[in-house]
Amino acid sequence: MKCILVASEGAEVLFYWADPDFLASLHQRFGAHDQSGDEPPALEDSINTLFAPVIISCMTLLEKLGDTYSCFSAENGKHLYVLRMFGECLYIAMNGDGSESEDHLRRKLYVLRRLTEAHFGLVTLDSHLIRRELRPVDSEQRAHVWRLFQSLLETYSRLHHEDQSFLVEAVERLIHPQLCEQCIEFLERQVVQHINGSPERAGHEVVHAFLLVHTKLLAFYSSRNASSLRPADLLTLLLIVQDLYPSNTSEEQNGLQLSQDKSSPQQLHSSESIPVKSSCPGEGSQEQVAEDASVPEEFYTPKASPSQQSTGSAAWSEGVDLQGEGEANSADIQIAEDSLQTLMPSTLEATNPRRIFLDANLKEGYCPMMPHIMHCLPLWPGISLVLLTKGPSSHVALSLYQLLDGFLVVEKKLREGQEIGQPLRSYPLLLELRHRMDKFVKKLGGQEPQLQNAWLEFKNRIFSRSEVLNPSEILQAFCSIRRQLCAVYRLLFLGSSGAQGLPRSMLDRAQQFTQDKLRDWRDFLLVKSKRNVTVVSYPLMLTIPPHWL
Repeated sequence: MKCILVASEGAEVLFYWADPDFLASLHQRFGAHDQSGDEPPALEDSINTLFAPVIISCMTLLEKLGDTYSCFSAENGKHLYVLRMFGECLYIAMNGDGSESEDHLRRKLYVLRRLTEAHFGLVTLDSHLIRRELRPVDSEQRAHVWRLFQSLLETYSRLHHEDQSFLVEAVERLIHPQLCEQCIEFLERQVVQHINGSPERAGHEVVHAFLLVHTKLLAFYSSRNASSLRPADLLTLLLIVQDLYPSNTSEEQNGLQLSQDKSSPQQLHSSESIPVKSSCPGEGSQEQVAEDASVPEEFYTPKASPSQQSTGSAAWSEGVDLQGEGEANSADIQIAEDSLQTLMPSTLEATNPRRIFLDANLKEGYCPMMPHIMHCLPLWPGISLVLLTKGPSSHVALSLYQLLDGFLVVEKKLREGQEIGQPLRSYPLLLELRHRMDKFVKKLGGQEPQLQNAWLEFKNRIFSRSEVLNPSEILQAFCSIRRQLCAVYRLLFLGSSGAQGLPRSMLDRAQQFTQDKLRDWRDFLLVKSKRNVTVVSYPLMLTIPPHWL
């Protein structure tokens, strides 16, 4: 019996996920008709009634004492609750069957927070706007958002139990020197360089391209100007890919059986694919086994981006779009018995472009939650090509982050009562922010009148020599300008039009080309991906820091 809840300070349910056992228990407790014959309350209302005392008590302790509890048990120790505040939202994880520990429940909350940041970006810094994103007014849109995160949580729970990569929070690589080298080469020359050199890309630039076999990394290529991916970001991408196209063992086994029945030495060679070493099946198998035995498999944790995190907001240290209009659903895939060719779903469903916010270390500076477009191209069941592109408005996202970070630094000092040592209007950081904000508003050219009016009011109040403001009024002014900046960010990168990615023709070509290159290696990769690496052989893995944090 499990449940995860996100609630506001006013005990409003912003998101929930619950397993069938919890829903059955909830229905038994609140769902029966009363004697007056009234209809049973809605599921959301029942959850609110159940958790309201916990939420109110937690918020009261936080308001009165500045601290609150993070874990407690109930029902004679049978039910375990873990709580965590992220900004002004309370995250609660509950387990009632003893199958999850406190540490695991807390980790699930961090995973949910990480997924929220990956889909909403810097909007998570404003409590009012993030409430609107997690709980839209429109019921259909709300159901869509909730189904998206509920599906991701279910996928994470499945992978945590079935896949050792998610158990130890590391990325496992498929090691085959010949194949990996040639995959990286054609990703660079035939995929990334071809797309980035085409005028049809409409300002989008592929910064990362990688091949996945289930949750294992076959090849990874980053363009010259790209920053490295954080481990948390790469794990998040793997989770999203598995949620879009979950592994189907029965389909893969059928494909492997058909391949074994109908393959021949002539079929093992294709002028378009990466060559296999030997044309003789028996000899090739022996050489392949010997080569596999000589090269140990390993877990690979990508190098983290240079840390330039600011102390302006606890969200950067505590936490470790909306995306496309349609829900991410895996299309039915059939394997033709006569040709062993996989019939792929339509391009629109297969690519499923999704706005994803990832950390980036650019020449101009560090920017967390930089907007990217993720294209997931399924090649065969279990094998996918993923392209990450950066849009032409990346510099705007960087400017917004730098302004938000600066205002958060000053706001934090004022909220904590730190002495600035001089009048606020003469504070050097605030003077620099004034100069940069003036330039930013001027570049917008009146496109955002609300931000322009809020900034004008802010300057008239904060930099006035005649008007004296009390601390609460100053904090309110900072909160107002921060909200307007987040609103501009939301309008630019979470618009109702969804993620506008690369043209379909370019994605079709990349998908078809990669299939041609890997066709002779398909069965080998699917079999090799099922081999688990013994964790005992890698004792250092036990000390890997939590990448979701």
